[in-house]
Amino acid sequence: MDKENTIKLFEDKRVRVLWDEKHEKWYFSIVDVIGVLTDQSTKRGATFYWSKLKQRLKEEGSELLTNCQQLKMVSEDGKKRMTDIADAEQLLRLIQSIPSSKAEPFKSWLARKTIGT
Repeated sequence: MDKENTIKLFEDKRVRVLWDEKHEKWYFSIVDVIGVLTDQSTKRGATFYWSKLKQRLKEEGSELLTNCQQLKMVSEDGKKRMTDIADAEQLLRLIQSIPSSKAEPFKSWLARKTIGT
C-alpha cells in the first residue's frame, strides 16, 4: 500500500492521510477533517473555516498551532501541495474547538484508523 497517498473514508467523505515511518504515526489533513465535521460542500469552505479557527486559536494563545506542521499531500487536482496536518492527538484537541454532531463518531473512527483496523 502506498501510504504516502492514502485516502481514508469517513461517511463517504475523503480524508487525506500520510504515514510517517520515522515517528510511526499517521498525519491527517486538517482541512479535510474540518470539511467532514462541518459538512462543508467545498474545500474552499473548509479552508476558510480553518483559517478563521486558526485566527481564533492564535488569539486564545493555543499551543495547538505551534505543534501543527505542513507536508505535501496530493490535492484534488492531482498535484502535491503543502497542507496543514495533525497527528491523532492534535486532531482530538482540535475537534474540541469545532461544534459538530459528528465529533464523537469521528473520534471513534480516528481511533480505529490509527490502530490499523
